[in-house]
Amino acid sequence: MLRPNAVRAALREGREVYGLFCSIPNPVLVEMVGCAGYDFVVLDSEHALVDPEGLENLVRAAEAVGTTPFVRVPENDPGAILKALDAGAMGVVVPHVRTRADADAAVRAARYAPEGMRSLNGGRVPGFGLIDLAEYVRRANEEVMVVAMVEDAEGVDALPEILAGGGIDLVLEGAADLSQSYGVTWQTRHPVVVEALGRIHAACTEHGVPYCALPRTPEDHRAWREAGVKAFVLGEERGLAFRALRGHLDAHRDGGPAGSGGPGGSAASGGKGGEAR
Repeated sequence: MLRPNAVRAALREGREVYGLFCSIPNPVLVEMVGCAGYDFVVLDSEHALVDPEGLENLVRAAEAVGTTPFVRVPENDPGAILKALDAGAMGVVVPHVRTRADADAAVRAARYAPEGMRSLNGGRVPGFGLIDLAEYVRRANEEVMVVAMVEDAEGVDALPEILAGGGIDLVLEGAADLSQSYGVTWQTRHPVVVEALGRIHAACTEHGVPYCALPRTPEDHRAWREAGVKAFVLGEERGLAFRALRGHLDAHRDGGPAGSGGPGGSAASGGKGGEAR
């Protein structure tokens, strides 16, 4: 059932929020993320294989431990946005927002009239009728967040226009795909990518839209905090789990420092959700 969006409230009050991508579609892992203290979890239905019923159970797991569930949907898929929100997601993360038209399509799919044209439903999010349906529509438009991922050179160039049109509640950087877009694939610390991230942050600041960073080192985190950023995604659970497992093995088998061995051993690896290159 629809609840107040704690992430949205925190950002409005100037408080920091921390999230994690979750690409293993298992409710137990989502519960672990929430019990570990993360404010939100981004359930990945863009790259992970998750069916609608499974997604609903992932959302339930987040709700059960008081962490705010967002869903990253496939690109340009209003049907996926509808299913995620009907499952109870408190926000949709829309990949590859390149133009104002992309943003308009996402807002139209995610919000009810007059702000959008999300299809009406009386299922689990209005409590099967516990919340008056007209009241639910009003509250859903207030609480549900539209998060734009900017991960293409076109999106960086168009971001001032995208944000000027309204309807976007948070911008999440996508340095991995940005690196590919700029011809320096997986070089997320390349100067051209770093400069693009700075442009994204500047546009967000100018238009009063929160920016969400994916810090890849503690130094990155400190720099973004000093720049006034309040929202952070700290990688992905697959990378964190791999490094913990591999480090545990190395510490016992080889006597090496925890987390030192194997591929993905750098600060925030684990694919597009939290690559460290």
